[in-house]
Amino acid sequence: MQLETISDYIIQKPLGHGAFGEVYLAEHRFIKRPFVLKVLPEELCADLGFIRRFEAKVAEIAALDHPHIAKIHNVSSHDGRYFLVMDPIVDSLGETMNLDRYLALKGKSLDEEEGETLLRQVASALDYAHEMGVVHGSLKLTNVLVTSAEEGVNLLLSDFGLNRLIGEGVSFLRLCEMAAKALIPKPAQSERSVQIGRNFVRSFSFLAPEQKKLDDEPLDAKVDAYAFGVLTYFVLMGKIPEGCFDLPSRVLLDSGKNWDLLINRCLQTNPHIRPQKLIQALNEYLAAPRTVSKEILSLSEVEGKLDSILQMSFEFPRGAKLQASPVVEENAPLKPVLKPQEIARPEYEPDPAAVFHRDMLVSHYEPKKTEIKEIEPILTDMIVVPGGSYIRGSNEGARDEMPRHPVTLTSYALDVHPVTNEQFVRFLQAMGGEKDHNNNDIIRLRDSRIKRTAGKLTIESGYSKHPVAGVTWYGAVAYARWIGKRLPTEAEWEAAANGPQEIFVFPTGSEIERTQANFFSSDTTPVMSYPPNAFGLFDMAGNVYEWCQDWYAYNYYDASCVEPDNPQGPPQGVYRVLRGGCWKSLKDDLRCAHRHRNNPGAVNGTYGFRCAADVV
Repeated sequence: MQLETISDYIIQKPLGHGAFGEVYLAEHRFIKRPFVLKVLPEELCADLGFIRRFEAKVAEIAALDHPHIAKIHNVSSHDGRYFLVMDPIVDSLGETMNLDRYLALKGKSLDEEEGETLLRQVASALDYAHEMGVVHGSLKLTNVLVTSAEEGVNLLLSDFGLNRLIGEGVSFLRLCEMAAKALIPKPAQSERSVQIGRNFVRSFSFLAPEQKKLDDEPLDAKVDAYAFGVLTYFVLMGKIPEGCFDLPSRVLLDSGKNWDLLINRCLQTNPHIRPQKLIQALNEYLAAPRTVSKEILSLSEVEGKLDSILQMSFEFPRGAKLQASPVVEENAPLKPVLKPQEIARPEYEPDPAAVFHRDMLVSHYEPKKTEIKEIEPILTDMIVVPGGSYIRGSNEGARDEMPRHPVTLTSYALDVHPVTNEQFVRFLQAMGGEKDHNNNDIIRLRDSRIKRTAGKLTIESGYSKHPVAGVTWYGAVAYARWIGKRLPTEAEWEAAANGPQEIFVFPTGSEIERTQANFFSSDTTPVMSYPPNAFGLFDMAGNVYEWCQDWYAYNYYDASCVEPDNPQGPPQGVYRVLRGGCWKSLKDDLRCAHRHRNNPGAVNGTYGFRCAADVV
């Protein structure tokens, strides 16, 4: 079925199809961003049993949040067809780069170190999903997507839990049907169709034995452990383990890691023997003492060895005579042998326990030398806001916005957009953690798009240019000091949002629409995605709330009327001020005069900031 549009998405090109439906590259008609859509099969969407399972379980799958799992942004339906909206993991030609295609383009199997790096990414994603109660159930080469990053190749796993939603038996039968159709000889069958059929056939090797029983019994994480063992063998050896296959110890002769033990445990027919935690299995099994696998002789080799044994000739020394055994007469008396016998004295080791002794040597400890690298920040362009008189507050708003009154400000500069994830990652690398010197939280990573895996910080795919979220007031102040700036005061922020006009209600004017700012939506957007305000500043409304320097007091404007010159806020308080609204705010929260506040240590997925600086 060829689609042109589906809901708010314009189809650009098909990327492929499989047992779980068709995959398309599409663009959202309003925000003009590319996405990948996985449209589930039409006949499945008509099955009431599938609909019940889908609606009950899809929220668990969409909630998965891991740097090596393809993020599901939305789940929707259109004309009775359910579809999932995911990040566009495609190359410059608009094609999906999966692990199968990546290995084929390299033209050889990966070296041991690169293979272990990729396998650890897959293992961490599977372990995380298992902890969240989600089983992949269909891990194979084509749903391991490959992206490039500064640190090297990055993998993203897709199709989590779809086997369970569709039903194990139904999924297996659909795979068989599609493989059979693709491999039926046809005069006009394309090479792509043949390749698709081969991919389906090869996918069977990743299915655990219990998945091939054609029943809908609930399966656990052990099926993913089996598929991980097949994937490990393919990454190291470049082929699928079938029948009686060579273990890596016969090929990777220079390896000091016990890949044999890992693959042997993962490919056990009994699921109870397979490892439960894959990262733990990698750490323990690869470090175990390595033993070379026993050589398996083929039939021709066995016959050759037997022939060589049978053809061996035994020669007697020259001059030797064969003597017949003496004939013993019947009833002859036995004569004792009087030949003297010598008994050799045994030789004893002078120190029998010496073989168990080991030299106890204490090695000299030298700490590992680490090169200290200076981390350069990514700076933001700034806009100078001229000094003068500005109007703040509103007589039609909340009590803490009254009264509307003028303030006088000296010239200052403000970042043209909020601080982004790629900028804040540099700061976290320089800090070496998520705490400041007073042990205050800088950021809570689970509320942001920045993740730490094995001590390394990564940004979720496609979120480098999004504003950083989940930052505390302490983290915003610490970042500003790191780059030699400061947070804006509440008066400076409102003056910059209003612009030079005194009649503005919103940073965009008297009205605001969703084409002008990111609000009442499902996620953040990249900075500078919407038009700037009158001063040339982006995202003053929506996207993320922005921390200000001031303490909050609901009646502070009464004092600000009396002291209008460069107001700095109350001298003390409980809460700090936030301004601007966020991606899930209502329209009224985006007003220039609207005030929001929270504890300076509070963490929220809608809290960000931008920096200010004095103008000399």
